[in-house]
Amino acid sequence: MMRIGIDVRYLSHGLVGGVHTYVRNLVPALLAAGAEHEFILYADTKAPFELRDLPANAQVRYLPYRNALSSVASDMVRLGRVMSADRVEVAHFPTNYGFGPRGGATVITLHDAMTLMPLSHTLRSKGTRWNTRARAMTIYLYCCSHLALRRADLVLTVSDHARREIARYSRYDAGRIVPIHHGIDAELRQVTDPVVLAEVRARYGLERPFILADGLKNPAVIVRAWQRLPQHLRDSHTIVFFSRREPLPVVREAEAAGQCRLLLNIPRADLVALYSMACAFVFPSWLEGFGIPIVEAMTCGAPVICADNSAMPEVAGGAALLCNAEDDHTLAAHLGRVLGDPDEAGRLRTLGFTRARQFSWQRAAEQTLAAYHRAAGITVTGADNRRLQAQQG
Repeated sequence: MMRIGIDVRYLSHGLVGGVHTYVRNLVPALLAAGAEHEFILYADTKAPFELRDLPANAQVRYLPYRNALSSVASDMVRLGRVMSADRVEVAHFPTNYGFGPRGGATVITLHDAMTLMPLSHTLRSKGTRWNTRARAMTIYLYCCSHLALRRADLVLTVSDHARREIARYSRYDAGRIVPIHHGIDAELRQVTDPVVLAEVRARYGLERPFILADGLKNPAVIVRAWQRLPQHLRDSHTIVFFSRREPLPVVREAEAAGQCRLLLNIPRADLVALYSMACAFVFPSWLEGFGIPIVEAMTCGAPVICADNSAMPEVAGGAALLCNAEDDHTLAAHLGRVLGDPDEAGRLRTLGFTRARQFSWQRAAEQTLAAYHRAAGITVTGADNRRLQAQQG
């Protein structure tokens, strides 16, 4: 039995996004798969903790939160000290950095190499609106990630592409970077009830068939590709962009021109229904450590068109049409095939269903527990070596 500590503050901050999805799904799967282990979950008091009905092998320890400096204090000092007092044997920090207890193994999940890249590169990244707070946070994450890597016994990441990029941008031993794919929510299913689908269509005024896309993931190339489609396809279909915050300006411009609909902060259940109705899900992102929306769309039956960079070809696994993230010519050709050929759309749906079934949080949890055992062994071996060196000295 191991005593395992996990930093779950992402679940007490009211956050959304890919990292939140990872923590929210992996932790319950770990508690179920590791029933013989003892888990201590470290949250804080910023917002109500999201997980309920924890099993007997898990408890929550709350750290105080008053303002942003509370998080910094927990990052740098408080959390490691509390874990040490709790005699944690393996400490897992699933949100890109963390500083574990003395005497225990530290495992970090780095979701991609973004926080390791040179700041000059990161601060020029496409699609990001920079202000003073965003720049300060980027610099903070850069410093914390590099410092945490020096102390980590093992690094987990979410794809083989991310593993290669982390090794490229750091001096960390590539042999101690373990790729473990995301799973998919057990509740995520294609919506087939016509009443539910009709209600969602009516709620958002969606009268025509549509392609679905994230308004934060390179929407400009989608708008350009749309303008290249034959007139009859543009007249009979529309673009639906969704976004958890104000999207890039090109989306508002396309909306004003009548080329798309923008849906902000829609409920999760409605997004699942939109995936299920979409003629295609288009994801021409500039960079993804994994690309959860690709698998979500496949699970719900949407034919997928995505970019050919970073982890997306690995995740798509031959079940999507690929193109360069800035190639509106090829993207338009792909859209024409999917919208104009029912057989092609059906082929992609079938491939997508098959591919999506290969991703499971149970499998991810089992692989993560194996990594904990490995990290604990690394720590024990390191301690034995230090004792031997001291004796020889």
